Amino acid sequence: MNAHVDNIRLFLDEHELDGLLIKSKTMKRYLGTLTGSGCKVLITRDCGFLIMDGRYVNEAQDCESDLEFRVHEQGTSYLVELERALRECGCTSLGIEESEISISEYRNLEGLGFAITLLGSEMALMRLRKDEAEIAAVQHAVDVADDVYAKTIERLHVGMTEFEISALVHYYSIAAGAEAMSFDTIVATGERSAMPHGRPTDRRIQAHEPILIDFGVQINGYQSDMTRVCFLGAPTDRMAHVYETVLNAHLAGIDTIRCGVVAHDVDAAARRVINEAGYGEYFTHGLGHGIGMGGDLPLLNPSGEIVLDNGMIMSCEPGVYIPGVGGVRIEDDVLLKDGVACPLNHTDKQLRILDAR
Repeated sequence: MNAHVDNIRLFLDEHELDGLLIKSKTMKRYLGTLTGSGCKVLITRDCGFLIMDGRYVNEAQDCESDLEFRVHEQGTSYLVELERALRECGCTSLGIEESEISISEYRNLEGLGFAITLLGSEMALMRLRKDEAEIAAVQHAVDVADDVYAKTIERLHVGMTEFEISALVHYYSIAAGAEAMSFDTIVATGERSAMPHGRPTDRRIQAHEPILIDFGVQINGYQSDMTRVCFLGAPTDRMAHVYETVLNAHLAGIDTIRCGVVAHDVDAAARRVINEAGYGEYFTHGLGHGIGMGGDLPLLNPSGEIVLDNGMIMSCEPGVYIPGVGGVRIEDDVLLKDGVACPLNHTDKQLRILDAR
């Protein structure tokens, strides 16, 4: 049985539930089972079921050995098999992921006669602390991202489009074994780098301007997320000062990541550096978020209340974005280990100036 099933059963005990219905891809990956939309997982205190339509049976037979199969015809509701399994296990209560269920589906579930509990952030809290296997998986995804970035910037030249840069990132990622990108790759150059989530366009790189690349790879379900900014030829004095400020804020954030520190205090440490440099109004997002399978905690922002502990992995990504001028963001994935922060990325964070060719 997948080791994380034990975590699910501890969760059932803590929340006084008899069963948990899992529909999200993230949680299905967490359990190492099929992630198709026609697959649902039911974990009870003593049993585990993979409820699916016939499209998935052959694949399930090849890769799933822990969960009992319950199959329904495609186009019919899975609720008949869900109800049967719950009654066989003597369940009277059921937890469901609130983000994965429609109002009509919820009403149909209520009609089955079980006590229904909607679950939100509780699901992410279950995955808050990573075990050694998960840490190794994230480290591998980070290592791949570091290598992809190194290969990409070797190919940069004046006149290249943001689309072309993004294509290189995707090519090198898939060639290295990535099953997907962690999110839509961000490539923003020149004044467009002031857009924190700027998607690539046909804009062409010019000398001396910032080239912001933010991407991550997903391998075996686990993700990385990194951001670097480089320049083809020396930046302006103003952009060099912005870069130095963001780097100092990034390092202050990492230095504050410690066991027992509240998440918002890490954000505050980095934000203080940017405020004191006079760029406070241009830091427009939280400092970081959890790293894992996606949608992870903790959130390092002004309202983050989670107390940091060993085994948590989070991004540290301060940024300054000046409209009409440009922006800088520097991001590492950081593991809390033995009480202190351990950045998982090895890509240099010092100001990087490439030959303008």
